[in-house]
Amino acid sequence: MPRRLDELTRAESLRLVGGAPFGRIVYTIRALPAIVPVRHMVDNGMVVVRTHVGADCAGAVVAFEADDIDSEAESGWSVTITGVARRVVDAEETAHYESLLTPFADMPNVEIIRIYPEIVAGYELVSAT
Repeated sequence: MPRRLDELTRAESLRLVGGAPFGRIVYTIRALPAIVPVRHMVDNGMVVVRTHVGADCAGAVVAFEADDIDSEAESGWSVTITGVARRVVDAEETAHYESLLTPFADMPNVEIIRIYPEIVAGYELVSAT
């Protein structure tokens, strides 16, 4: 069955990302791309993640991606968000986010990172008929 990609609005893209169980943060290590799955949430239009790679991300431009693709039905969506990542340093904010975001694994140096979206690109794979 023929398919097409429909562009999603910024608001719809952020809504879908907020409902996804996990996403991926894309950052660089020695000028090479690295990708790590993370727990996340959308709060006031920003993506907040709890991750052990915070030191590598803080102050850098990163990408964040989440999706929900059904390969059998050949349908779903994908959203990529690009922006600057900043550490959440306020103790009260950090405690709040830590209570909501359970990390995948118990790792040292886990931090809360907030991504300030500059570019939000979302697409939905739909039937062309």
